[in-house]
Amino acid sequence: MKMAAPTASKAASLGCNNKPTFPELDFRSGARVEELNKLIQEFTKHDQREYDDQRALEIHTAKDFIFSMLGMVQKLDQKLPVANEYLLLSGGVREGVVDLDLDELNVYARGTDYDMDFTLLVPALKLHDRNQPVTLDMRHSALCHSWLSLRLFDEGTISKWKDCCTIVDHINGATNYFFSPTKVADWFYDSISIVLSEIQKKPQRGMPKVEKVEKNGTIISIILGVGSSRMLYDIVPVVSFKGWPAVAQSWLMENHFWDGKITEEEVISGFYLVPACSYKGKKDNEWRLSFARSEVQLKKCISSSLMQAYQACKAIIIKLLSRPKAISPYHLRSMMLWACDRLPANYLAQEDYAAHFLLGLIDDLQHCLVNKMCPNYFIPQCNMLEHLSEETVMLHARKLSSVRSDPTEHLRTAIEHVKAANRLTLELQRRGSTTSIPSPQSDGGDPNQPDDRLAKKLQQLVTENPGKSISVFINPDDVTRPHFRIDDKFF
Repeated sequence: MKMAAPTASKAASLGCNNKPTFPELDFRSGARVEELNKLIQEFTKHDQREYDDQRALEIHTAKDFIFSMLGMVQKLDQKLPVANEYLLLSGGVREGVVDLDLDELNVYARGTDYDMDFTLLVPALKLHDRNQPVTLDMRHSALCHSWLSLRLFDEGTISKWKDCCTIVDHINGATNYFFSPTKVADWFYDSISIVLSEIQKKPQRGMPKVEKVEKNGTIISIILGVGSSRMLYDIVPVVSFKGWPAVAQSWLMENHFWDGKITEEEVISGFYLVPACSYKGKKDNEWRLSFARSEVQLKKCISSSLMQAYQACKAIIIKLLSRPKAISPYHLRSMMLWACDRLPANYLAQEDYAAHFLLGLIDDLQHCLVNKMCPNYFIPQCNMLEHLSEETVMLHARKLSSVRSDPTEHLRTAIEHVKAANRLTLELQRRGSTTSIPSPQSDGGDPNQPDDRLAKKLQQLVTENPGKSISVFINPDDVTRPHFRIDDKFF
């Protein structure tokens, strides 16, 4: 007797067509995508610290001290604007929050030298009364750079700042003063040193301890000891503009990932000149365009999983590619913004795709190195890697190849580094846990008075606004009442 062959449905029920299921793997390294996702989550957990009331109060105390110091700098010679607007960014210059060269910076390590780091952009000059677009004198400079003539300002401003300028005499007898980033940085460092010396002659109860003041190129780095915390402030003298530079006008004509999520007015509200020159530029005269204010707005539109991948990738490369200093975390940030323009928003919004994003960022960075091409996101015609030698880019590309071949191991190493930094911080906190340091404005009275309420408010702001910027409006005659803005919200 013949038996009929089983139908397809019966075969399926009998398991004849069952195929073994494999975990999702990365083709290049063989790493398990699920394991990479878990490691990225673990890195994020250790990298993003939570702040209790005491830490929030210490953050406020350090900020209050820095702003008070800057108010006193303004009073020294009236050079800084009386009503100034600072941009406070979470993360130091070494973290790539601003496009500055890292070659001249001393090496500071989290856990060893500091526990928290910030970058503060302090306008030495403001040009806020002109309609966009803003046309800069770029005849002497490489792309993304400019000289700044004080002819744009009034006679009073020229008189105050001419000792921080280089002077160019024209054939017709006219004299042109060009604002010098190096001279401004020298003046700023000297002024801060004078003020800190005066402050330390009359110490107040609860005042932060100034552990270090260093001039790193054109940046002034201050490490403050506050209670059980050490705060690093990288203070950068800048020129602040409202509007948008003409050289970046074509960028606005393109489609971008943030279209429809935030308004163009939010993105192009202003830009800066920061004290950095191009590879062949004249260091005494040349400033670099910075779009730090715009980048704060764009970060609102980046998914959390992509940001986690970016932070993990940054932690891997920041030490691996530190010598020679050719690649900075700012290059990686630019590549992330380009990826946001290139890839569909619903793809980048996938919560469990952090591993894919990490591998993609490594691939992008290696591609940029091999081709010696990394366009500035806002001025694409500016290639930020153009000045590198073939030997340097290939050296870094080979280092990245080792990461791409074993991303799991490099992630584990990054996790161990951040855990070690946290252990150092906790050890320091334990040593100082018996001492509670009040704010400089506190008289040591009732702990439930305004400083405690402010600490709770600050804790809430830090928790609700991770990685966002704070613009501060401060009157140097009354530094006890700063008005500060987190992105577009006033407090």
